[in-house]
Amino acid sequence: MGPTASGKTALACALSERFPVDLVSVDSALVYRGMDIGTAKPDAATLARYPHRLIDIRDPAEPYSAADFRADAVAAMQQITAQGRVPLLVGGTGLYFRALQQGLSQLPEADAAIRERLAAEAARLGWPAMHERLATLDPAAAARIGPNDAQRVQRALEVIELTGRPLSEQQRGGSGERFPWRVLKLALLPADRGPLHARIAERFDAMLAHGFLDEVRALRARGDLHADLPAIRAVGYRQAWEHLDGQTDAAEFRDRGIFATRQLAKRQITWLRSELDARVFDPERPGLVERAQQALSLFLGSPD
Repeated sequence: MGPTASGKTALACALSERFPVDLVSVDSALVYRGMDIGTAKPDAATLARYPHRLIDIRDPAEPYSAADFRADAVAAMQQITAQGRVPLLVGGTGLYFRALQQGLSQLPEADAAIRERLAAEAARLGWPAMHERLATLDPAAAARIGPNDAQRVQRALEVIELTGRPLSEQQRGGSGERFPWRVLKLALLPADRGPLHARIAERFDAMLAHGFLDEVRALRARGDLHADLPAIRAVGYRQAWEHLDGQTDAAEFRDRGIFATRQLAKRQITWLRSELDARVFDPERPGLVERAQQALSLFLGSPD
């Protein structure tokens, strides 16, 4: 686990060279086909050498929920285990990790009247203001959800109205389903965010150089995708979509894209710090691979 651009994929690939592990992606954007550059999806050569489950399994027009992920991940992990190998989950989507290990609580069905009223308020006040309201009512959910993530802000506020309880509290409750695997959590957490921020900017510029905007143009040209879809709200894609709509110039688009990615990393780091049973590694310290290998060797060699 780790924030974006912290080196999770490289570490997972290095571990798979030494241990009998098969990789399972835990990333809400990598599930979408045709979204390769802006998601920093491992390239074809990497995926050929180090196959990842749960990459390219959805069209961008289709929704994909934490419940969908849990079902898909459990099925993949069962297959891997049946083959005598060990599932190694790699990614930065905290909600997916939580759903997998704890299950999902039964949240109330959507209420059209409440959603319509919240949407009307957002049209008047803006989603950042609605996010501030959520931060007052449910700080934990607000820390995890971006201020412009309209769908998730709306859902969190809706659940609070319907149940009188914070969404984060209900998600922590889980479903009571037993998780049948022993777990070792390896978390990449930089002590100094400066190098991470520099890497985020460098990677965004590399994405632009490799045709990120052309990728988004191709998505727009399909005609069936729009800015409110979960896939298009992914970090980077939202800002590119707005830029191609003429809302920003090239310099502002770059600044917004980098800023949004840094905010994502901040939310991921906040979540990871709540994972008190994780083994924490600073990815900027030398010897990361060796230290992770030692932790995994001890874990796999320990009795059930």
